[in-house]
This record gives sequence, structure tokens and C-alpha cells, in this order.
Amino acid sequence: MSSLVRAAVVLALALVPARPDPFRIELTVVDEATKKPVACRFHVLDATGKPVKPPGLPFWRDHFVCAGSATLDLPTGEYSYEVERGPEWSRAPGTFNAAIQKREIVLKRIADLKVDGWWSGDLHIHRALEEAELHASAEDLHIAPVITWWNKTNLWASKPAPPELLRRTADGRFIFAMAGEDEREGGALLYFHLPKPVPITAASREHPSPMTFLEEARKTPGAHVDIEKPFWWDVPVWASIGKADTIGIANNHMCRSQMYENEAWGRPRDAKRLPAPRGNGFWTQEIYYHLLNCGLRIPPSAGSASGVLPNPVGYNRVYVHVGPELTWEKWWEGLRAGRSFVTNGPLLEVTANGRPPGSVFLETKELALKATVVSNDPVRAVEIVRDGKVERSVSPQDLGTLTFDRSGWFLVRCFAETDKTFRFASTAPFYVEIGDAKRRVSRASAKFFVDWVDERRGRIKETDEMKRAEVMRFHDEARAFWAALLEKADAD
Repeated sequence: MSSLVRAAVVLALALVPARPDPFRIELTVVDEATKKPVACRFHVLDATGKPVKPPGLPFWRDHFVCAGSATLDLPTGEYSYEVERGPEWSRAPGTFNAAIQKREIVLKRIADLKVDGWWSGDLHIHRALEEAELHASAEDLHIAPVITWWNKTNLWASKPAPPELLRRTADGRFIFAMAGEDEREGGALLYFHLPKPVPITAASREHPSPMTFLEEARKTPGAHVDIEKPFWWDVPVWASIGKADTIGIANNHMCRSQMYENEAWGRPRDAKRLPAPRGNGFWTQEIYYHLLNCGLRIPPSAGSASGVLPNPVGYNRVYVHVGPELTWEKWWEGLRAGRSFVTNGPLLEVTANGRPPGSVFLETKELALKATVVSNDPVRAVEIVRDGKVERSVSPQDLGTLTFDRSGWFLVRCFAETDKTFRFASTAPFYVEIGDAKRRVSRASAKFFVDWVDERRGRIKETDEMKRAEVMRFHDEARAFWAALLEKADAD
């Protein structure tokens, strides 16, 4: 090699930026009470804000989960982290760099709701089935049905399903391997407790109607059908003639670090009246209140769509009051009865005359309310919503009493102080029945759904005449249902 070539090589090497030396850090997370490692979720970011993805651990978008410890090999630099384990545990933020080889992080309980008989579940999980147990433990989640069939995807098309679809883990959590989703033009329905997928893989965007599969699923005793979110176009059909069991008011448009601010291909809100970033959350609740105002007693549910949208498993969750002993059957029974509250942050336990949400009070004209609110974020407001309107904003220490002179419903909700997403909790409704009119029906709410069905009927995209008639039949039946409700409405 000539001296000139040698000099050129040396110069070229000198111009190549040096790569930072890697370093190893061992992170251990322990329970403050037991001093033992505890499963958890990590959000680790480098100095540019890029998430760290360690090999061998379940990772999604901006986080990974572990059984209580993780060893990271990283380029030299500055890193930040947050450790979480669901809303019943403190958050643990921090930083580290190459000068730190080991870090013990302590999490402490801020609440233990199972002591009071409350157990949590997430109805919308798209993560790998073999990871589900670790996710449930890392999020302190007790009910985890995993979606293994979804439109054109069927995990069991090429292999047999496990002989036992429901499995209980060593620490008492339930994993179900046959949850499913039908998500097409009218929106999404979630299915539970079926022994096999419904045959949706050949379905087109509009045909067959989702009602075809819903009716087929209803032939399975104990089948549970959830309306994944309230603003899907076919909600007036599913909530009326479809008789869905629950509806997701804490849904996947509400994410840990952001909001999906539009309604996707669902019914859009008035964005001027309900501006981003929180407008979608309020629109979700408004639609739900219209359903309740029509006398439909559909309990709320929650789902995160982890594995499709950025959420961790269990970010949106529903707590069901079961009592001291959790069983799979009791949890779903309590969910259908509305003995529940939904949350993606604050923990909101409310009773009326000592009874949980979902209770029906007969000829009871005065109710004493009590609440407990625990939250990692400051809670901005606690509100009592009665017959679809905010009755008053109160402190959780003093909800006071409610007086009724006619039938109606109410619930309690609260909001956390965060500007980037819709972080809230809401109880399921309580119901009051006085006199002969057991269920109050609002003209405005019934008209809201008559207009909705009419608009949806004009949007049907199926061009085949016979197929279109099959689909339209269900919308015609729904239209008749809401029109009849409008005729017998007894409130504004």
C-alpha cells in the first residue's frame, strides 16, 4: 500500500463517527410490601425519545413487559423510564446511564380492589396467546380473553384449538383462547364464550350483516356479545334488535399517551362542539347516555386493543364486583348485571344506599351516595350524571344524596388531569323505578336513533340486490324499534 493510499485510509477512518461503547444494566422491580420481584411494564426511551426494544421480551410500540427483571445491553447514553403495573400500583419514573449497572425499582400498591370484591378485565386483547399470562400478571389484570379470530384472520384455521379454551393461572388469573371480533363497515362486535369462531372469513364489507353472525352466536348458551364502541354505525341495530350484552365506553380510541381524535369510519361527532383531544371521549359517553335515556339497560365495558393500537394490555379495563372469590362465571354474570365501573386511570368505587352500580331501586325516592377515588393522576372533577345530564360536580368525600320523584337512572364519573388523552372512570348506571312507568324514555334520545338509522340506511354500500335486501332487513327492523320508542316516549 502506497503512503498516499495509507494516508487516505487513515483520514477516512478518522472521519467515521465513533460508536458509543455498549453497557449493560440490570433492572429489578420489587413490591414494596413483600420486597419480592413483581411482573410489570417498562417504557424505556433513549435521549431522542426512541423506545428501547430488548430481545426476548414481549414488546409493543413503546413498552415491554417482564416478570420482574430485565437486563438491557444499550449504547452509552442517557435513558429515561417509567414502570407501571396497572392503576392499582404507583408509577415509578426515573433515569439511568452507563454509570449505573444495577437499579432496583420499587412499586407500591395505592389500592387493592379485590379486597373489596372488585376484579378487573380487558375485553379487547390482540396479543400473542402464549404471552397472555405474562401480560395479565404485569398489568395486575384478572380476566384476559384473547382475540384469536378476527375477520380474515383465524388462528385455528391451520391448527387445532387447545382442548381447554379457558385456563386459570397459578396466581388466579383467567386466560380465554377463543375471543373473536367481527369488524366491518358497520363497526365491530366482540364475541366471548363460543366454542369455535363464527364463519366470518368469507364475509364482505357489508354482507352478510353482522346481525347474521350475532344471531348465530346467540344459539350458544352463555355467549356474550360486546359492542366494541358506541359510535359505530350499526350500534342502533345491535343495541335494539341485536340485544348486545355490553358496550365499550372505555375503548381503544383512548390511549395511554394519545387520543385517536376522530371516529374512524363510525358516525362522526360535531368537532366544533366537541373539540379534540377529548371530544371523542365525550361523544362516546353522549351516545351511551342516549341509549340509557331510551330505557335500554346496557352495561358499560372496556377494551384496549393492545396489539393493534398503541395501548398496553389492560389500559382500558372494567372492574366487576364479584365478592371475595373470583370465578370466570361470576365475573361475566356481574358484568352483564352492571355491577361495574370502567377506567383507564382513576379507581372509582361508588355505592348508593350501600349498594353497587347496576342496582335497581324500587319506589326509593332518596339515595345516599358514597365514593372512594384513588388515582395516580390528580382528579379534576367528580360528576353525578342523571338522565344524561350533569346533575352536579362534587368532591368524592361528599357526593350527598339524590332525590327522585319519577323513574330514571344516574351514574358517577370522574376525570384525571391530563391534556393528551381522555383519562376517566365511570360507574355503570344505577336505576330508580317509581310508579307504573318503570323506564323513562326520552323523546330527544329516541329521535336521535331514528335519525341515525335513517342516515345509516342511506349509506349501505352493497350493490347486489338480493344481498342488499338481506342487509337492509335488519336496519328496517331497527328503524321500527326506535320509531315505536319515540311514539311512547314520556320525557323530553
